[in-house]
Amino acid sequence: MAEKTFEVRVQREFDAPVERVWAAWTEPRDLREWWGPAGFTCPRAEVDLRPGGRIFVTMRAPAEWGGFEQHTTWDITEIEPRRLLRYVFHFADAEGDAISASEAGIPAEGVPDHGEHEVVLTRLDDGRTRLDMTERGYTTEGARDLSRGGLEQCLDKMAALVEATPQQPPP
Repeated sequence: MAEKTFEVRVQREFDAPVERVWAAWTEPRDLREWWGPAGFTCPRAEVDLRPGGRIFVTMRAPAEWGGFEQHTTWDITEIEPRRLLRYVFHFADAEGDAISASEAGIPAEGVPDHGEHEVVLTRLDDGRTRLDMTERGYTTEGARDLSRGGLEQCLDKMAALVEATPQQPPP
């Protein structure tokens, strides 16, 4: 019998066009602005946006949490520009090689070493965008809830970014 898993499902509406929200997910400059929960920063974001490509991000904790860095890669499995991004999330070392959740310093039981993630953007009639995100593979409700809390904080930062700044061309 397969192990029971739990999903994180989050829906959020942004007062920004779908192109702006897509850029937040796919442009390194934007990723550095919102990746990580409140108080965390993202000093590194690299994007190879294609099926078989990957996004590499580094999250840095605030000084009062020790300033540790946590690296992750998002191995892209499917992409439909401005609508769909599917990827496999992996904890990684500084070189981008996959490591286990425990090697990454994750204290919570039930956090998978890798998980399938899906981001779906929907253009709303009023120029706004709805985001539906699913993260799969958590083996405890506590790990799922911890991840949901962090994701919600990330999306709060994303909302502040995309609702305050218009679409800009990549550097």
